[in-house]
Amino acid sequence: MKLLVVDDHGLFREGVCQALSRLEENVEVLEASSCDQATGLVANNSDLDLVLLDLNLPEKNGFEALDEITKGFPALPIVILSASNAKVDVKRALNKGAVGFIHKDTTSDIMINALRIVLAGGIYVPPNMVEHEALEQIDQAPNDLTPRQKQVLIFLANGHSNKVIASDLNLAEATVKMHITAIFKCLGVSNRTQAALEADKLGLIPDQR
Repeated sequence: MKLLVVDDHGLFREGVCQALSRLEENVEVLEASSCDQATGLVANNSDLDLVLLDLNLPEKNGFEALDEITKGFPALPIVILSASNAKVDVKRALNKGAVGFIHKDTTSDIMINALRIVLAGGIYVPPNMVEHEALEQIDQAPNDLTPRQKQVLIFLANGHSNKVIASDLNLAEATVKMHITAIFKCLGVSNRTQAALEADKLGLIPDQR
C-alpha cells in the first residue's frame, strides 16, 4: 500500500506517517509540504492508493490541490485531514471529490478506521455531521457515480439486502447505507424500486441475458 500525506508541518506529518504504519504490514508513505509538490508526487506515482490532504497549505490552499488532483486523477481517493471543523468545509470538500474528512484532533484509532472505510470504497464524514446531510450536498450526475456506488446499485437493482451487499462487497452495513443514500440523491429517487427503474432506464445495469 502506498499513501501520500500532504501537510506543511513536518512534525505533524511524522506523527501521521507513524500512525499509518498500522494500516497493514507494508505501508509506504510519501510526504509533501505544498500543493505543487503533492501534484508532482501524484503524477510520478501511479500506484498511489490514497492521499491525505491538509486544507491549509502555503501558496495554494488544499481546495485548489483537491481540484488539481481530482481532475487529473479522478480514481485516486483523497481524504481531507484538517484542523477545520466547519460543516461548510466538509461539504465543499465532498462536493469537490474528496471521499473523506478527518479532523486533526481525532485519535489515531479513529483515523485508521476512517481510512479503512475509504479504502473499502466508502465515504467517511466526522461524527458531528449527520451523514445524510453531508451526502445531500454532493452534486452528482448519474454518470458520476463512483465505481463502488455502481457496484452497490447493481446489487440493489437485483433485490439484494444491505446485509447481503455488505457481505459480498466486504463493506460495513453503515457504509452500504451511505452509498445508497448518495445513489438515491444522484438518481433523484426516494426508494430502492425507483432507483432500480431509473438505473435500468439510464443503462446503468448490465444486461445479464
